[in-house]
This record gives sequence, C-alpha cells and structure tokens, in this order.
Amino acid sequence: MGYAKAVVKYRIPILIFALLLLIPSVLGIAGTRINYDMLDYLPEDMETVIGQNELLEDFGKGAFSFLIVEDMPAKDVAALKKQIQQVDYVETVLWYDSVADISLPMEVLPEKLYREFNTDHATMMAVFFDTSTSSDVTMDAIREIRRIAGKQCFVSGMSALVTDLKDLCEKEEPIYVGIAVFLACAAMLIFLDGWLVPFVFLISIGMMILINLGSNYFLGEISYITKALSAVLQLAVTMDYSIFLWHSYNEQRRRSRDNKEAMAGAIHETMTSVVGSSITTIAGFIALCFMSFTMGRDLGIVMAKGVLLGVIGSVTVLPALILIFDKPLQKTRHKPLIPDAGGFARGVVKIFPVFLVIFVLLIPPAYMGYARTNDEVYYDLGKCLPEDIDYVIANSKLSEDFNIASTHMMLVDAGLSPKDVRNMMGEMEQVKGVKYVLGLESVIGSRVPEEILPESVVSVLKSDKWELLLINSEYRVASDAVGEQIDELNAILKRYDESGMLIGEAPCMKDMIETTAHDFRVVNAVSILAIFLIIALVEKSISLPFILIAVIELAIFINLGMPHYLGQSLPFIAPICISTIQLGATVDYAILMTTRYKTERIRGKEKKDAVKTALAVSIPSIIVSGMGLFAATFGVAVYSDIDIISSMCMLMARGAVVSMLCVILILPALLTLCDGIVCRTTIGMKAKK
Repeated sequence: MGYAKAVVKYRIPILIFALLLLIPSVLGIAGTRINYDMLDYLPEDMETVIGQNELLEDFGKGAFSFLIVEDMPAKDVAALKKQIQQVDYVETVLWYDSVADISLPMEVLPEKLYREFNTDHATMMAVFFDTSTSSDVTMDAIREIRRIAGKQCFVSGMSALVTDLKDLCEKEEPIYVGIAVFLACAAMLIFLDGWLVPFVFLISIGMMILINLGSNYFLGEISYITKALSAVLQLAVTMDYSIFLWHSYNEQRRRSRDNKEAMAGAIHETMTSVVGSSITTIAGFIALCFMSFTMGRDLGIVMAKGVLLGVIGSVTVLPALILIFDKPLQKTRHKPLIPDAGGFARGVVKIFPVFLVIFVLLIPPAYMGYARTNDEVYYDLGKCLPEDIDYVIANSKLSEDFNIASTHMMLVDAGLSPKDVRNMMGEMEQVKGVKYVLGLESVIGSRVPEEILPESVVSVLKSDKWELLLINSEYRVASDAVGEQIDELNAILKRYDESGMLIGEAPCMKDMIETTAHDFRVVNAVSILAIFLIIALVEKSISLPFILIAVIELAIFINLGMPHYLGQSLPFIAPICISTIQLGATVDYAILMTTRYKTERIRGKEKKDAVKTALAVSIPSIIVSGMGLFAATFGVAVYSDIDIISSMCMLMARGAVVSMLCVILILPALLTLCDGIVCRTTIGMKAKK
C-alpha cells in the first residue's frame, strides 16, 4: 500500500518524468533501423548464410537483381548499362556486351548465351551490388536504377522486394496506428461507462507505446513486422490494465473519504490482478524468443517489453491522469451499455450439457483444419505484396519472357579444373526445371583458354578463392519443386566440390521452411508449458490449467483452422506467432472467470451457483477486453495491402472473438462438469466436494 500512496502523492512529478521520457523515446524511434529482409533472421551457422557472407567478403558481391529492358535498341541498352554501372554500390552489370566486345571472333561465343539474355522484344541484364540484400544503400541503389531506367525497365530480385516492402510499409504504418486508435476508442466508448475515459486511456497507453518503441534503439534494429504490429498489439493487449484500474477506482470511490484514498486503494488492488494477468501474456511473447528463426525473438522481446511497460503505465501514469482529470471524468460518466448478464449466465449454466457436446464435436474438425492450415502456409515473400507493385510486375515479366522463376548462385572452389566445372554444369543442366547454368566456362566455351580473357571479364565470375555460377530455374521460390531441385543440385555439387555452397533466395527460403517447421513445435510446447505452470501457481491447482488451456487451445484450433476451410493460404510466420499470442493474450479471460468461480465455491456456494455468479460478473470485462483486441486489429487487417500484416491482424481479431465465445459458453460447462475433480486438486477447495 506504501507504493500506491507514493504514486498518488507524487503524481505530478511522475507525469512530468513520463513526458520528459518521450523526448529520448522519439529520438530512439528515429534512430532504430528497420529490417525488411526475412532471410536475415536465419541462424548464422547455416550454409546458405555462410555462403552469402563469403560472396560479399570474397567477391564484393552481395545483393543481386535481374533488370529486364523492353523494346529498346541494343546501343541504347549498352548506354543504359554504362549508366547503371555508375550508380553507387553497383559492383557489376552483366549483359551480352560484357563478353561480346572482347577481342574474339563472334562465332566462338556460345549462341545460347545470346538467346538466354534476349527475346524478340526484351533483353535482360544481371546487376550485382557490393552491399547486402536489404541494406539501406542497396535500396537507394534500386530506386536510383528505376529512376534512370524509366518505364521500359523492370527490376526483380530480393533487394527490389525489400525496397517495395519498405516503401509500402512507411506509407501504411501511420494509417495502421490511426485506424487502431480510432476503432479501439470507438469500442471503449461503446463498452465503458464514460465518454472521456477512452481518451485518457489512450494518452497513457500512447506514452507507453512511444517509450517501448524508443527503447528498441538498444536492440540496434527490429523487423518491419515487429514495427508494424507492436504499437497495435500493445494498445490492444494492455488496454485491459487501464480498464481494471478504472473499474477498481470507481468501486473504491464509493467507500473512501476522498479520491486520493480511493486511487491508492485502486492501485493496490490493480497491482495484484494486473501482475497476475500480464504474466501469462508476457510468457506467450517470451516463448517466441525460443525460435531459431530470430524474427520471433525480435517480436517476442519488443512485445514482452511493451506489456511490462503497459503494466507500469497503468499503475503510474494512468492514476496520475485520472486524478488530474477527475472532475470531467466523473461528470461525463454514463450507465454502461452492456446489460446485466445474470439472466444469460443462468441460461448458459442450465443447458451446460449442450455446450459440452458442442465442445466435443468441435475438436475434430477444428484440429483437422488447424493441421491442414499449417501445411498450406506459403513462404514466397513476393506473395505478401499487391499484384500491381513494381517487384511483382518484374517477377512476372521474368517468368513470362525468360521462363525464369528463381535464380540460385553457386560458389565452387576456384582450384577446380575447367573440365570438372564444365562436367558439373552439364549434369546440373539435366536437372529438371534448370533452365541453364551460367559460369566462366559457359561464357568462353571449351575452345577458348581462360588466360586470353581480359581480367575485367574473369574477375566478374572468379576470385582467388571461389568461382561463381548462376543457375536459373523455372520453379518458383519456396515451391516443393524448387526444394527437390535444390537437393539434386546440392548432391551434384558436393560430388565435385565438398566445400562448394549453393546460395540465393530459393536455397535460403528452403532453409527457412525447415527452420520454422521445427520452431512451430518448439514455440507451441514452450508457451503451453509456461502458461500451464503460471495458471497452476496462480490458481494453486493441478486440474484447472488443463481445463483453461483446453478451452483456449480449442479457440486457437478454430481460429487457425478456418483459413483451410475458407480456402485461404497464410504467410508462414502467422500460425507460429498467432498460436502463442492468442494463448497468452486471451487465457486471461478464462483466469478471470475461474478465479471468481473458486472464490464463490470457497464461500460455500453450490457448483452451479458459483459458476453462474462467476460468469455473470466476468462477462462485461471479457467482452470489453475481447472487443478491444478485436477493434484494434480488425481495421488494420482490412486496410493493409501487405498480406503478412493483414493476415496476422485478421487472425488476432478473429482469435479474440473466438476465445471470448469459448470462455463465455464452454468454460462454464467444463467447470460445472469437472467441479468434483477441481475441488479435490485445488488448494483451499478440498472441503468443497
């Protein structure tokens, strides 16, 4: 209670300190780099990641793009190539004239080289950058190339994807936050008992969001998904804590001498309930840190930090604001729009066997849909962008005009004999879906000795340590077909050169598929175990964690099973994150009701009466909390053109509603059915059999 009285006493200094913290927070937000490349989050010890680093260090080549030029005379293309070569951070531009202008008779140059780089109306050049795929300077170089090249040219490749993604995110993000704030405010105006209260809540939560985003500066960088979702999620998840304090404060006012005493009592009471409630949410986010695909750790740390700051804000900044605006807050109070839930609770408990049957019947189809959805996720990051964006158009042109859907790069030992390299390339070109393999040997043919080539040509594809080969594939990135193709290519490569490495977007994506499949199982197990232990400690029970997690897991199965039945494909990261976020954020609804049920049983009420009271009392809080989470995320889901953001927000919005319904309808039935077991396995309830 001493802490609560200190908060009330020093409310003005607390508010001034919080406002002063916003200055470094805004500077921190501006100084935090945003990473738009998902492949950056692969474990460092993977061969594809080691290979990408070798390519950059030894060759000075990092990012790679194909540039398609339509309906342009050859001399103009040659001039354009020279201009692009001058762009900062462009290391090499490979086109037909890279080898056609050397002092060799034309007939000794392989004809297929010309064919592969040209069609009737288009020509293609390969652009290498001396910086990494998603560095800021690479993105600036892509924008500059597009500016120089004009409307007739299309830039493909991972760097073009992250450039378009960044531009789209930066355009959409302020609108996301605006939509989330507006709809969350509308939900609070409908479900709370005051017209001014939502705005005070938003000031307090908004300050904590800014402090959280500013403190990301110490992480160095965060992913674009974390940046896009963290403000919306923090608003949605921590709104409950403000509602707890407000309800508690108004109860305390009725039995306290003045508003300061009432606030001290409310802070003390809220600390107990909010800390218990927030631990499960924090545990859900911390479970994401166990992913070897480190984007999970990125989102997990930022969101766990956000929830913790939300708790701190609800017992420091918010009490100070409520006391300052107490008079207008009290004057603008009105009767809650949520009707008394007593009659509804009686009806639910009366027909509880019906809900038990529904529970049992829902499990098989929900779980089947959930399992199928996990099998049907997509990994092709290009699919998360709108059809009319530059990168998607360029990739379509590459596929339609040149029949290239993905490009792999291969590093082989520079000491390997030209004959072995040619034999290896010949074998690789027989692999299904490989269009051609381009290397120094294919440029010069078997009749021309490497020694007579100018150093400028050789250095493009060979260093002292490695020789670089490009393999163009007809198969899309992240498809099953390209996965099999990569396995076959790797098998051939390792036969000729054990140290050789196959790298590029498709091999990295294959690693990501294998990594995240493992992560999904680990994160699920960690989150369920952590939350099981927390519920067991909070409720002092062995049986209640099973009941509560069963209800929320059913809600998760329904939520994540629906995309399968609706014929939708989710981005791979969505099911991993959502199953954990939904469990952590909505198990609170079940804990709230169960705690009240326990209290009523210990006081001596019969099981059905205890469940009825717990349900009636909990429904308003569960509805406000669930609809707050729904409102903050649903608008973003509808608005966003980025499918990863849209899908995750839609899953969170739907998950909030499904969890809310499962807790209100199914949990009371399970508590009624399992009352005897609960009483025998819960400390303090053993007398109430």
